[in-house]
This record gives sequence, C-alpha cells and structure tokens, in this order.
Amino acid sequence: MLEPIRAELGLPSLAAAVVYQGRLVAVGATGVRRAGGQSHVTPEDKYHLGSLTKSMTATLAGRLVAQGKIRWDTTLAEVFPDRADRLDPGYRNVTLEQLLAHRAGVPAALDEGGLWSRLWNRSEPPRLQRLYLLDQVTRRPPVAPPGTRFLYSNAGYAIAGAMLEQVADRPWEDLMRKEIFEPLGMRSAGFGPPARPGEEDQPWGHVPDGKRYRPIPPGPGADNPPAIAPAGAVHGSLPDLARYVQCHLRGARGEACLVPPEVFARLHRPAGDETRALGWVVVSRDWAGGKALTHAGSNTTFFAVIWMAPARDFAVMVASNAGGPGAERGCDRAAWELIRRHLLKTEPERP
Repeated sequence: MLEPIRAELGLPSLAAAVVYQGRLVAVGATGVRRAGGQSHVTPEDKYHLGSLTKSMTATLAGRLVAQGKIRWDTTLAEVFPDRADRLDPGYRNVTLEQLLAHRAGVPAALDEGGLWSRLWNRSEPPRLQRLYLLDQVTRRPPVAPPGTRFLYSNAGYAIAGAMLEQVADRPWEDLMRKEIFEPLGMRSAGFGPPARPGEEDQPWGHVPDGKRYRPIPPGPGADNPPAIAPAGAVHGSLPDLARYVQCHLRGARGEACLVPPEVFARLHRPAGDETRALGWVVVSRDWAGGKALTHAGSNTTFFAVIWMAPARDFAVMVASNAGGPGAERGCDRAAWELIRRHLLKTEPERP
C-alpha cells in the first residue's frame, strides 16, 4: 500500500503502523535509508519524530505531577527562585501548564538578538543549554500576556523541560528514558538523528532539492540544537511509537497507563477555546466516532504524524525520512488509506 504513494512523490522511504482494539495490527516500511543508497528500510527502523516529542514531554510532566514533584500551576519563579529577579515580570507567574499549552507568551521564533544562531554553537551539556535558553528568552517581556493567546513555541517546551529537570534534578533525556521509554518497552527510542555518523544503519534525513531529495549526513548539524530537545528530538521505530500511542488510547478511555486517568484528561483537554491540548491537537472526525487527537512533527529532514480515535480504539502512525510538503502529503495520504482499509473497511482509492 505504501510503495505507490512513496514512488509517486519520490520519497526516499515511507513507514506506517496501525493500532486497533489494543493490538498492533499492521506495520510496514518501503524505500531506502539514504537516497542513492542500497540499504532498504525495515519495519523496525527508527524515524525522527519531531514535534511528536511534545506530547511525550507533556506526559513526562504528568508523571512528575502524579509523583508530587511539580504541579500544573507551578510557576517559573517557584522552580527557579535564584533566577526570579532576572525573569521579566511578565514571565514570573507563567505556569508549567501554560508552557505545555503554548499559552505562556513565549515567542514562536528565537531570531531576536541572534539567539537561534548562538544555540547552534553551544557545547555545554543539554541541561545547561536549556537554562541558557530560559535566561535569554525570559529577560524580555512575553510576546503576549500569558494565558491570553495561543503561540506555538518550541522554546516554551524547552523551558517546560528545564522546569522538569530542575524539580527532578536529572536531565530531560534521562527522565524520558526512566519515566516514558523504559516503562513502555520503547527500546528503540533515543534522541537526535537515528543513524550513526557515516553509517547507513538507520534512515538518514532528507530535504527537498528540486525534484529530488538530498540526504543529510547524520551528525550534530542534522537536527535542531539540544536546547529545544523537549520540543522535538525523539526518534524511534514505528512499533515502539505504537506502544506509546496505545498508552494514550487507554488513557483517553479512562484507564491508567503511566499516569492516572485524571492526568490523561488534562493532557487531552484543549486549553480555552483552542483545539490545542498538551502536545495534541483535538478535532472532530466522523471516521473517529467523534473526538480525534492528532499531531505532526518535523525537524525539516523527517516527517511523522499520528491520528488517534479513542472512541474506536484505533490509531495510525506514518513517517518518512524526508521533510517538506511532499513528505507531509505522502504521510497524510498513507494515513487516510490506512483509516479506510482498517477502520472503515472501504475499497482503496485509485491514484
């Protein structure tokens, strides 16, 4: 099913998985790890998940809330009392939940003052890089009064990650392994480019280059700076991503998995009149039987998307080792075809 879509759009590879009624019912992958290479992808290959990481960071926050280490309404000034005097007054009472809901007034871009360029050149451990980002962002006033406006912000998730690191006294990466990956058995999960430098042991990322896709060699420059890792640095296989999605499906039906049901209710509930929940977009779809939760992610060289239908106990995940509009179209087409085949039981659409 995936191959005609991949071939028509010229994508290096396309992979997908389907969860239905508590089981992984389908998984597949087609194409190559590197354009021009001979190493073919497998269903166990790792894909960069981009902003799908956001719901994982929010779930980690829920774990720490349930453990009593932090509250949803804990403020920046509470977590960083030694930095309170340096925080712009508008940021002092920003809460963890506002950061995770993109309603903290944190800017969408980090170009002002050259911060984004400087983040690429930082060499200290990622936890210290996130503290640097926190200091640089919060010394200026918020873009909008916190709590009043939706502003999609990677930096907001980086600051939320710094809050979690501070209260747990462990790097975000270690917390993710201990609190999310290990309990769910996500053995393939990690951070940054999936492949080792110079190797084709996993998919490489690709960017559009005319009518083709140009491979990006794995290495430090093949992903965003570690400072914003809580917003989008996780990689993993589609079967392992399915383990994570199954957990959220259970939570959406009122079951405990990693966190109590009331935490899932908070994670999946839109803030204000927005469709944005904590790491999820909440919409209504007939095929989903009502509420559907979705999110897409891209570090510009990979693309991935999740569609989850709690009422049908169904979810589909699709990923490509390419960024750009073609990868987005390919993943969306594959997701819809899988919904048709596995949930709606209708005939496949003709090209």
